[in-house]
Amino acid sequence: MAESVFHQPPVVPSGAAFYPVTDTGPARKYAFLVVPGFTLLAFSSAVDPLRIANQLAQKPLYHWRTFSEDGAPVPSSSGIPIVVDSEITQMDRDTTLLVCSGNHATAIAGPKGIAALQRHSRFGGTVGGICTGAMSLAKAGLLADTRFTLHWENQPGFRETFPHLTPSEQQFEMDGRVMTCGGGAAATDMMLSIITRDHGPHFAAIVSEMCLRHVMTGTERSQRSAIGAIIQSRNPGLISIVGLMLENLEQPLPMEDLAASAGYSRRQIERTFKASLGMTPASYYRKLRLDHARALLATTDMSLTEISTACGFESVSHFSKVFKSQFGCVPSKHASRQTTREVGRELVR
Repeated sequence: MAESVFHQPPVVPSGAAFYPVTDTGPARKYAFLVVPGFTLLAFSSAVDPLRIANQLAQKPLYHWRTFSEDGAPVPSSSGIPIVVDSEITQMDRDTTLLVCSGNHATAIAGPKGIAALQRHSRFGGTVGGICTGAMSLAKAGLLADTRFTLHWENQPGFRETFPHLTPSEQQFEMDGRVMTCGGGAAATDMMLSIITRDHGPHFAAIVSEMCLRHVMTGTERSQRSAIGAIIQSRNPGLISIVGLMLENLEQPLPMEDLAASAGYSRRQIERTFKASLGMTPASYYRKLRLDHARALLATTDMSLTEISTACGFESVSHFSKVFKSQFGCVPSKHASRQTTREVGRELVR
């Protein structure tokens, strides 16, 4: 049984730094369900703040164990496997069950993992997703009317797969008995917020320092930089137009409408785009749509027809032509396309 694994003593490493913590109560338990292709960075970023908390306090504040669907070692996205403690089965509701996935949004937990998430939530346990773990929570039907997020790279594919659900742009979300994060440093920030809740901001600050994370939790909440930072411009008109382009990828707006929205003429936005971005607004708009298409190719099982439509192209042939011109290969030959489709058919059906 998975719960029996928690009968093993929690890990409390020795260390030079020490921060006394009183009135701790029983160690809080975390179960990490790792899915093949999970991201090592996101996984370790979630586990190590708990380890550091135990090390600083020299007490078992947190107790964690790892699980897979069959108890076998699980390969990460980098090809490095980890050995888990046990196969996933029923556990006490005071355990937080987190599913760790990887770069491909099709890396969803299998039937046994989905059933474990559903059962744990049904009996009052907290569930969560790390990196693209929200895909498994969505598959399990646990994200309705809930704030949640996942890695920004996989959000376009998520929206196409689950059109009734809208992820946030935040690094992490804590909503009732559901917690999710975008992976990487966001996993650390999410766990720091939990440590703050459990043991106060001063202790969490020391844990943050031990992680060499000098920006305290609660700041830098958005996953991605503002549009102005991305395009390296302070021109409000240009930023506004690029924002509209991003909001209208499926049905591209005419250049005249984009110009009018910022109070410019078409000739003015042509000059502005060439001066700031080195290309015409039409070329930049097409680039945004092609980047979106490449993300959908890599992270979904959508057909070429569906992707071309979702990215505002009139036909698959036109889409293939401009895609090859931009990326050097036709969409059907995209490097990760075949692998993603094979995985997707097995896991998303």
